[in-house]
Amino acid sequence: MGVLQMVQRIPSVFDAKDIEEVADERSLRSYAPREVVFAQGEAADAVFYLLRGRIKASLLSPRGREAVLTILGGDEFFGEGCLAGQSVRMMTATSITSSSVVRIEKAAMIRLLNERPAFAAAFIAHLLSRNIRIEEDLTDQLFNSCEKRLARVLLLLANFGKETRPEPVIARISQQTLADMVGTTRSRVSFFMNKFRRLGLIDYNGGLQGLHVHSALLNVVLHD
Repeated sequence: MGVLQMVQRIPSVFDAKDIEEVADERSLRSYAPREVVFAQGEAADAVFYLLRGRIKASLLSPRGREAVLTILGGDEFFGEGCLAGQSVRMMTATSITSSSVVRIEKAAMIRLLNERPAFAAAFIAHLLSRNIRIEEDLTDQLFNSCEKRLARVLLLLANFGKETRPEPVIARISQQTLADMVGTTRSRVSFFMNKFRRLGLIDYNGGLQGLHVHSALLNVVLHD
């Protein structure tokens, strides 16, 4: 299947023909779970577009501690720091599930942004939306409890609150990854996951496989 045909199958705010113009069959690659797309410290010479799957963006401290910055879903760009003069990757992008990713060379991406105003506007809106989400993540970390932070992460992973249709069934994500995102321990995540399940807010069978998030989980986030 060509890049254009695959993009057209994914609901997107971006024009599939724009992506097709700067990509070819060599640019499209499939990643298995736990496979690295690019690593912290590598040369930043391209932008990536996630067609489908989930990508974990993480940062490793000098002492070897990993911090999960965000989890990306389909129809999202990442690695765009190269467009702002970033010469090396500041984070590592790792596939959590089976993922399809398009690699777009920096020069081709810049040309596309200059020549296609509609695409450029959609791309800027995409970056602004992500910036708002990062600000909300910071506020969440500063002012909300572990329980609320976990509930919010689960809702975001299920696309609640986004313009796209919610996907209440989440592919397998480890409790340690959730703990890294929430900023707490794995044992605390396990405690609250069991609590949410007892309350009927989520359903899953071992190892978070096929985790189903119910809209009622919103009450945890909204409750004072």
